[in-house]
Amino acid sequence: DNSSELITKHRACRRQVRESSGEADHHEGMSSDDELTPAEVTEFQKNKDNVLEDSRKIFEDVHADFCDIRKILLKFQEWKEKFPDSYCDAYIGFCLPKLLNPLIRVQLISWNPLEQNFMELEEMPWFRAIGEFSDAKNASE
Repeated sequence: DNSSELITKHRACRRQVRESSGEADHHEGMSSDDELTPAEVTEFQKNKDNVLEDSRKIFEDVHADFCDIRKILLKFQEWKEKFPDSYCDAYIGFCLPKLLNPLIRVQLISWNPLEQNFMELEEMPWFRAIGEFSDAKNASE
């Protein structure tokens, strides 16, 4: 893997600079990302942009009713209200996490909790939709 080789070489170079300057109080592995070269930052940003662009295309051929978490959960809520026995027999509570997982993962691709202005999980639309569904489910019980 080229990125791990690059990181290893970069660390070795920094270690040599520290040793030659007499910097003895450094703890290995505690370096910051501020030490990345502009070329490395540019390459990372380019790769990140490519991944984000590709992620926008994942569900482009899927009907809107089947790639929107709120709409999917509304269909399950209707099923539960109209046919509670069938809904219960299908163990929907166990199926929903597996069904929603890919949709949530795509929405989390760009999420970075280490950035200064990141969105809290509780503020994300998919999180609120699941919360509303859970509240409706509990209210009907």
